[in-house]
Amino acid sequence: NRSTCRRWMSDNLFLFCTLFGVIAGIILGFVVRPLNPSQDVVVLISYPGELFMRVLKLMILPFVISCLIMGTATLNISKNGKIAMRTMTYFITTSVLNVILGIILVMSIHPGSPHVKYNSTVQSQDVKSIRPLDGFLDMGRNLVPDNLFQAAFEQTFTEYVPVSIKYESYETGSNNNNNSNKTSSNLGVIQKATKRQLQFRDGTNTLGIIFFCLIFGSVLGTLGPHKIVVINFFNVIYEVLLKMLMGAIWFTPVGVGSVICGKIISLGQLAHTLTQLSWFIITVAIGIIIYQFIILQLIYYIFVRKNPLKYYTSFGPSIITAFATASKSAAMPITFRVMDDKVKVDKRITRFILPIGTINMDGTALFLTVSVIFIAQMNNIYLGMGEIMTIGLSCTAASMSSATVPSAALVLVLMLCSTINAPAEDVSLLFAVDWFVDRLRTTNNLLGDCYACAVVESLSKKELAVPLEEETTTHANGNASIVSNGTCIIEIGKNENTSI
Repeated sequence: NRSTCRRWMSDNLFLFCTLFGVIAGIILGFVVRPLNPSQDVVVLISYPGELFMRVLKLMILPFVISCLIMGTATLNISKNGKIAMRTMTYFITTSVLNVILGIILVMSIHPGSPHVKYNSTVQSQDVKSIRPLDGFLDMGRNLVPDNLFQAAFEQTFTEYVPVSIKYESYETGSNNNNNSNKTSSNLGVIQKATKRQLQFRDGTNTLGIIFFCLIFGSVLGTLGPHKIVVINFFNVIYEVLLKMLMGAIWFTPVGVGSVICGKIISLGQLAHTLTQLSWFIITVAIGIIIYQFIILQLIYYIFVRKNPLKYYTSFGPSIITAFATASKSAAMPITFRVMDDKVKVDKRITRFILPIGTINMDGTALFLTVSVIFIAQMNNIYLGMGEIMTIGLSCTAASMSSATVPSAALVLVLMLCSTINAPAEDVSLLFAVDWFVDRLRTTNNLLGDCYACAVVESLSKKELAVPLEEETTTHANGNASIVSNGTCIIEIGKNENTSI
């Protein structure tokens, strides 16, 4: 009827507006591109999208902090440790599934061949090789930052700097003058010594902040009635930031259209680059489609026993926003709204799982596997069973250390190339198409978190059966109790002498 139609239009208005912005940005980009606009015009076209992304980045960090502390504190990990274990098991299992899927596809399709490298017109970029050991050590250092405030805007990384150069003199010849022999000597470099040095680079240390919030929230959840004041404080912050973010999200159609349009205009030799790396793009796209529409749906149906396609379509606005912005953090406010209003997942689960989704990068695990083997195929590097297992384990571990910012996976590809002695400079070929592939894998990363919430909630019905109010009730002095809203209830026994 008419009321049902109006309600359906109201619920999907944001989806239609965002989809319209994406399509309009693509069309406008291909229309303006042949006109060869000046750099100033491109900057002006991209400016609304730049402001939109800056607003989201401004509020995402405090939003994640408040949400994660509140989620871990209300979940009370000391009593519900099984939920945390199920979550981590799901994250690791799905990452391994994506790595296996990527290996099967890239070995079957074989997108890499030497002529792709030699006939490429993409300008090579200077890239520094990264040792796997340093990469994993840096992950540990970022996991435990020494300054929480610095972690909000800087990350730690290892860099090799020259410390000393050894020289050796050698003779170059003799000269006979006035019956005396004269020999000239020069200094030659025989060894350059370098050492590891910790440096800082711009970018939020997401791992460190999440780790601190998890520990803080977990300890807070064990403090009994004393935790209520702190939880209420972060709850108010969460509600305020959610309203601010939802207001900013309504500018998504303009913002994402501006971002996509500016990106299409500014890319050089777009058609030629896409043609050369088409099989690489097709391999990644097939893997993402198989995982989203087959594997995830089977996982949901097996554990939840409900219609998986209905659950998938509920996240349409989140998927489009994540695709347009190439960051699932930007789509997090919309994801929370869908979780609370449409699919009705327990808030204790969503506030715990969604913020720590930075370690659940299903799409990144698939991309890393395909990229490393693609580079190996271009250089005719033989990959036996041992090398493939090494790549699989390395990609699984590296994907969990990936940040939630755009194009972070390319840095990990540089590190993983050294595991099979592949040339790191070939990674520059992927920079030309990463603007598109990054958006594809981001949708996988987002949906991995969404389906994790549903599966973990279904497996944790027993732990979630206790309401939050009962869970935080603490008895004091035998007959007095303090409930979650701060009210003290005292039961006074009847006095036999006074009949009161």
